[in-house]
Amino acid sequence: MNRQEWAAGALVAAAALVVALRAPGVRPSRRLRGLGGQVRPAADRRPTWWPDRVRLGAGLAGVAVAVLLGGVSGCLVGAVAALVADRLLRRIESPAARDRRLREAADLPLAADLLAATLRAGAPVDRSVLEVADALGGPLAERLHRIGRTLLLGGAPDEAWAHLGAIPGADRLVAAALRTSRSGAALAGALTRVADDLRADRSIAAEVSARRAGVLIVLPLGLCFLPAFILAGLVPVIVAVLGDVL
Repeated sequence: MNRQEWAAGALVAAAALVVALRAPGVRPSRRLRGLGGQVRPAADRRPTWWPDRVRLGAGLAGVAVAVLLGGVSGCLVGAVAALVADRLLRRIESPAARDRRLREAADLPLAADLLAATLRAGAPVDRSVLEVADALGGPLAERLHRIGRTLLLGGAPDEAWAHLGAIPGADRLVAAALRTSRSGAALAGALTRVADDLRADRSIAAEVSARRAGVLIVLPLGLCFLPAFILAGLVPVIVAVLGDVL
């Protein structure tokens, strides 16, 4: 390998490292903090470095292509490669967005149970949502705060509960809330059933992931064993038979 190839490889490795390295986040707020109190937990603040890292990684990839090819044509191809890499990398979910989505999905069953408990205690829906948001903390609390404020200000239930639409599994909770708001039925029982269903789905998903991991662990062993079996077991037999026939 010449110097250009070494330089291009180093730039590609630097681009991959820049994109893959996780940004340091703040320590997550303690769950159920301030339960029974009036202190609202502060919203999680994560550094918005992902777009900058995507641009830097795409730029390094473009420079690597330009260095590898060289000349004016290499610069043009490197610019195109940087634009294409930037477009492709922007489709990847950032680590902060993925952590936020997973935390919201994990806290959703607990939020449904707490909301059911406050409703059974006699609190209205808007105040119950706000109290659960204060007690729960984390990224899900931000959505619950928006829901509670919308309901408290007289907003439509469709508009309020739409803030949960992006969370995996929240469609059941939203459907239950909208159905009970139209029919006048009790929401607490529906929320309890939704929380149980969400926990059951998480258990099934964990079991499926564990089984898939077992299959994936066996694959490398099979890929190593099958060629060895063919070379050590079948090839000598085939060679011996062909030798006798020919």
